[in-house]
Amino acid sequence: MSHDTLRKTDSERGSIFDDGTSGAERTSTRRERTYRKLDQYVLAPLRVGFSDWRLPLGGFIVLAYILVGVVGVRFVEEPSLTDGAPYTAAFVDSSVPLGTDRLGQSVAKQVVHATPAMLKMAVAGAIVATGIAVFVGTVAGYKGGWADNVLMTISDVVMTIPALPLVIVIAAIYQPKDPFMVGMILAIDNWPGLARSIRSQVLTIREESYIEAARAMDVSSGTILRRDVVPQLMPYILINSANSARIVIFESVALYFLGFLPFSTLNWGVMMNLAYQAGAMVNMGQYGHWLLVPMFALTLFSFGLIILSQGLDRVFNPQLRARHAKSVGGNEETDIANS
Repeated sequence: MSHDTLRKTDSERGSIFDDGTSGAERTSTRRERTYRKLDQYVLAPLRVGFSDWRLPLGGFIVLAYILVGVVGVRFVEEPSLTDGAPYTAAFVDSSVPLGTDRLGQSVAKQVVHATPAMLKMAVAGAIVATGIAVFVGTVAGYKGGWADNVLMTISDVVMTIPALPLVIVIAAIYQPKDPFMVGMILAIDNWPGLARSIRSQVLTIREESYIEAARAMDVSSGTILRRDVVPQLMPYILINSANSARIVIFESVALYFLGFLPFSTLNWGVMMNLAYQAGAMVNMGQYGHWLLVPMFALTLFSFGLIILSQGLDRVFNPQLRARHAKSVGGNEETDIANS
C-alpha cells in the first residue's frame, strides 16, 4: 500500500489530516472557537452587567413588577369591601399592611391588580414609539433625498406640537378604555427624537464598505436594512425602548390622575385620583397612604427602568465587553494566531 493511501486511510480514521493537524488538535481548536464565541457574546456581557450594581438592581425591579403583574394577580385576591375598616393607616393591621381606602378596600391589593394595566400601557407604548422611530430613522438615513426630507419634516412637525394637549384631545375624542390602546395613543409624540438619533447613526453606517458592496451586488434596500443596518442599532433601540416605556407610564398616570382618561381599569393613576378627590392632599394623616403607595410604586418602577437602561448601555459597549472577555484579554496572542 502506498504512502498516499496510508495517509488517506489515517485521515478517514481522524488521526491525521492533509494539513498535518490531528483530530485531537482540530477538536481542541473547535472547542476554543466555541468558547471564544460563548465568552464574547454571553459571558463577557454578563461580567460587564454584574460588575456594576445598576443592571442587576434594575433587572430585579423590572422583573419583580412583571411577576406581580403576571403571577401575583393570580394569587392575590381582588380588593373587596370586607378587607378592613375604612381609612386604616399603613402598617397598623397585618391583614391590610398598606392600609385601606374610604371603602375599606386593601391598598396593597389595589396596587397589585393595577400593575397589569400599567405593564400593558408600557409595552404597547414602547413598541409603537420605538417601531415608528426605527422605521422613520432607518429609511430617512439610508434613502436620503426626498424620502429623508419628507420623513424629517413630519418628525419636526410632530416634535413642535405640544404633547400633552395633543394627547388630551385624542383621548377626549376616542375615550380609550383598553390599556394597550392607551399606550399606543400616548406613544404618538414619543418617537421623533429617537427617529432623528437613529437617522444620524444610519447616515454613518451606510457609508461602510460592506454596505456599498451590498448595493453593488443589487441587494434590495429592505434586505440591507434588515440584515446589516438594524442589527447594529439594536443595542441603542433596546436602551431607548425602556425610556419610552417610562415616559408612557408617567403620561398615563398623569392623565388618569387629572381625569382626562376614563376609569375603565384599575391603575395607579386612578388610585391617586380617587385619593385626591377624597382629600388626601388636605388630610395626609388619614388619606396619605392611599396617595403615597401608588406614587411610590410608580417611582420605583421608573427608577428600575432608568437604571436598567443605564446597565444595558454598559453591556452593549464593545470596549467594555472586550475588556471583560477572557478569551480576548487573557489569550490575545492565541486569538490573533487563530483568526
